[in-house]
This record gives sequence, C-alpha cells and structure tokens, in this order.
Amino acid sequence: MVGVETIKPVLAQRYHWHAGFLQFADILPAGKGWPATMSGKTVTRADLCEAVCQKVRVSRTKSATLVELVLKEITDCLERGETVKLSSFGLFVVRKKGQRMGRNPRTGQEAPISPRRVVVFKPSAILKQRINAAPASEGLQE
Repeated sequence: MVGVETIKPVLAQRYHWHAGFLQFADILPAGKGWPATMSGKTVTRADLCEAVCQKVRVSRTKSATLVELVLKEITDCLERGETVKLSSFGLFVVRKKGQRMGRNPRTGQEAPISPRRVVVFKPSAILKQRINAAPASEGLQE
C-alpha cells in the first residue's frame, strides 16, 4: 500500500494551473506507478483533499471543506435531474430507466426490476486523450 508521504511529491508535480484555474481533470492522480485504479489504487476523498491542500496551499480543513462543497453541489444537481458538465473532465447525466423483467441468475426465475434513475458518466475528449496517452505498460488490469 502506498503511503500519503510517498504520494505527496507525485501530486505536487502532477498539477498545473491553466489560465489561472486548476483544471478539474488535473485532480486525477496519475504518473509513473500510479494511474488511478489501474494499479489497484483507489483515489479517496482524503486523497482529493490532500491534492487540493498541496496545490492551492490551504489548510487540510479548508481543502476538505472545498472538496465536500464541490461533491455536495454535484450530488444536489444530480438529485434534481440536472446534467453536470465539468470542462476537460466529463459529463454526469441522470437517465431514467423504465420497469423491465429481469432474471435471477441463481434460480433462473423471472422478477420485475422497478423503474429507477441512474447516473451515467461520459468522459470528455480531453480526458480520453489523457487516459489513452498514458504508457500502456503501467500495471493495466484487463
């Protein structure tokens, strides 16, 4: 398991400012030996808070508050059925799914699946390029 002290220098080198603003896609940790989830590492809220703390140079408490506010705003928008577009990152869309018949894989018995709303993420072209530009030999799991 990678410790926070090991990750800090990687995060500090990874982020850059674009036109005076931190691009949202830059919060995604990447780099040698640490492509998010592809090497088994899951990026947590604590990781995001630490990244904000290091890049924006605010206290950990303020960075945690900022991350929580952003996540809450995204969640609130999605609850209202709004689309959330984050430039250079992607689009979060709420889709409605109607009732349908499903099948229990263990018994084979048919069962109704109730109507529901689901969140769909569509990555931006910029994010797709960044992901596909990463070296393929960095611990990809297929």
